[in-house]
Amino acid sequence: MKKGGIMNKRERIETIFLYGVFICYILFLFKLLLLSRVSIMDLLDSQRTFDSSINLIPFHSIKEYIFSNSATIKNFAFANVVGNIIIFIPLGTYLSLFKNNKRVITNLLFIFIVSLFIEIIQGLLGIGTSDIDDIILNCLGGLVGILGYRFLLFVLRDEKKVRTVITILSVIGLPVLLYLLFVVRLRL
Repeated sequence: MKKGGIMNKRERIETIFLYGVFICYILFLFKLLLLSRVSIMDLLDSQRTFDSSINLIPFHSIKEYIFSNSATIKNFAFANVVGNIIIFIPLGTYLSLFKNNKRVITNLLFIFIVSLFIEIIQGLLGIGTSDIDDIILNCLGGLVGILGYRFLLFVLRDEKKVRTVITILSVIGLPVLLYLLFVVRLRL
């Protein structure tokens, strides 16, 4: 952005595009985390049985995954652990990009609250497992995104260049995001 807060046409288009990608990302999170196990119609069905569990012991699920002898559980565990980290990397990156307050702890606290809210909703609606380990892994992913933003800022030494790099990465990621959002039926 230019001094005085005036954006040129390219910067305005870039900003609109980035917010559009961010909205698609939020919709994807909603679909993945809340609607991949049940449909909206299932959520509204008063006869639906609740199938959920809650883990409030930090690292309990992760330890179970690590020490399991089952190849099936190990494959699921790897996908679950890596998936919970990866899906929150963009949130950390976009928060760092969009918010004026770029403090790591502030953005990480926001990611924690979002993740906690998702786990509470999953528990209340009986959607899968509400797990403290998911919150830990989501925060780790968000931290990777935040630190990735800060690393780019350190290397490029210019917020406009960082914004351009994130825009390019968003252009590359948008088709994948749209495919996951509208084409693939996600099942967890």
